[in-house]
Amino acid sequence: MSAGSLVGPLVGVDEAAGLLLGSASFLDVRYRMGGGPAGPEEYAAGHVPGASYVDMDTALAAPAGAGGRHPLPETAVFEAAMRAAGVSADRPVVVYDDWAGHAAARCWWLLRFHGHEDVRVLDGGWSAWTAAGQPVETGAGPVVEPGTFVAAPGAMPVVTADEARWVGVLIDARAAVRFRGETEPIDPVAGRIPGAVNVPTALNLTDDGTFRSAGELRELYAAVGATAGASVAAYCGSGVTAAHDVLALEVAGVTAALYPGSWSEWITDPSRPVETG
Repeated sequence: MSAGSLVGPLVGVDEAAGLLLGSASFLDVRYRMGGGPAGPEEYAAGHVPGASYVDMDTALAAPAGAGGRHPLPETAVFEAAMRAAGVSADRPVVVYDDWAGHAAARCWWLLRFHGHEDVRVLDGGWSAWTAAGQPVETGAGPVVEPGTFVAAPGAMPVVTADEARWVGVLIDARAAVRFRGETEPIDPVAGRIPGAVNVPTALNLTDDGTFRSAGELRELYAAVGATAGASVAAYCGSGVTAAHDVLALEVAGVTAALYPGSWSEWITDPSRPVETG
């Protein structure tokens, strides 16, 4: 671990504020699935001092295609984006968004997957930062010294479409109505992977938008069989929000794989079964 490293996959506002004096790299990954306020514009209007903006579509995902709507980015592309944002392996990273931690969890997972050992999600995100009266910087942001991060994929577990059905506990992170196939606002086919269980990402959070305690999360996931030592994987619509469940599971002490292609890849092969109800 790097000097001044943090403990656990989350960091509270007060502790994060103590890292502003150059001891951590802050990444602003504000994003809205399906449209919404533009991340760069929100960043310019206000961000954590010294934070670098990282774009979901160009840095944290490859173009949509056979691998789903948000395939994993090419290693070289991700590495270049992280270096441009000032990321180095020997320096802690704090990631935040204003989308209930979904985009931040994706960036957290990608950095961990590519070998960075010291990455934390700001618990409560941008809203918690501003609500606490922490300092805010406006404008285009700082010119950061390029980082030296070397991306080495494979440090976090993944499953493929062929492997997903045989996972002991396959968790669908989407809202219950999408899991049941009652509605599908994004993908052309409604339903779920047969045998999956449902833990919507909203259940990971308290009313104030911060993550539930480790004990509460252990209880939540144990109810569907996801316990320490079990074979567990998570998926969602395109592999982004599922990282939120993987993050929550890590808080709970449970290691879970990610199915990056998720539902949007699953349905590209009509021979794969679909379950509803």
